[in-house]
Amino acid sequence: MKLVCIGDIHGLDLWKQIVNQEQDADQFIFVGDYFDSFEVPGLVQMQNFLDIIEFKKQSKAKVTLLIGNHDYHYFPEVDDTNTSGYQARLAPSIKHLIGENREHLQMAYSVGKFLFTHAGVSSDWLDDTIEDWCISTIAKDINELFKYKPLAFGYRSYRNAFDQTLFNSGYGEEIYQGPLWIRPKSLKKANYDTLRHDVIQVVGHTPQRSIDIEGKATGGKYYFIDTLESGPREYLIIENNKVKLGTWQKQS
Repeated sequence: MKLVCIGDIHGLDLWKQIVNQEQDADQFIFVGDYFDSFEVPGLVQMQNFLDIIEFKKQSKAKVTLLIGNHDYHYFPEVDDTNTSGYQARLAPSIKHLIGENREHLQMAYSVGKFLFTHAGVSSDWLDDTIEDWCISTIAKDINELFKYKPLAFGYRSYRNAFDQTLFNSGYGEEIYQGPLWIRPKSLKKANYDTLRHDVIQVVGHTPQRSIDIEGKATGGKYYFIDTLESGPREYLIIENNKVKLGTWQKQS
């Protein structure tokens, strides 16, 4: 099986060329953030999202669309999360698009030992949020929580009401942040003695200069793939449980 994992989109349509380059792929996995670009006009972002949704509709079993923090704040019941880039003027229209197409979006996905979310799953967040979570059903557990309690995925100011002395950076650098917000350093720290031994995580959210395909900094337990907007425009290919690098090739 060949999986093609596509990083944060932010209105860019280069995913179309990636799909064209990887026509033999069995599955395409988008890690979210379809909206909120400082360079791509809002109306173009919206049309690009509709194009992605149409791609999903045409190949439902072949396409997985995860939710990013820059999509989450347009869910009707969530509203503005004070995340940079929020498009207040277009928010009603984007919320309408999200509402019409939320059945095509999900929070987590897994294949074998690989777990896909927007920012990553911390065992601290799981322990705080999902009672009796299980490795074998971890993606299902997360998706079920989002279905019934979407606000559980908001940015967490403190671990709980009784522990308000914890430093909060406002950037996601806390081990208890959820799968839309946590940053790589905190993700690795949270899972050092836990999830690291059971799953390999593929996430976006934090811009990278390149994908660490050799696992020099992660031991091959994490692949951070947010390189499409400001990096070398790489994406991740998983084929027969082995990872390799894909590179977007600009059409002449």
